[in-house]
Amino acid sequence: MDLQKVRRFLGICTLLNYGILIVWFALFSLSYDWIFRVHTSWFAMSKENYNVVNYLAMAIYKMLVLVFNLVPYVALCIIGTGGETKNS
Repeated sequence: MDLQKVRRFLGICTLLNYGILIVWFALFSLSYDWIFRVHTSWFAMSKENYNVVNYLAMAIYKMLVLVFNLVPYVALCIIGTGGETKNS
């Protein structure tokens, strides 16, 4: 597998993961009460705890995407511009 394929894979993974994060935030923002009712029917928690759990989970997810998708993608972009030759 060459660097171009890995770079493309990481770029697509980054876009998909940030898309998931945007949808998660949109659902959390736009249908807050409904989602809160669904989750509190499974787990007893206050609105404050619910907010903390959601924002903490979003922050952890964003950091994991950054560390495991975006940073390797940028690193491959940097080393990929070093004039590599293709072996046939």
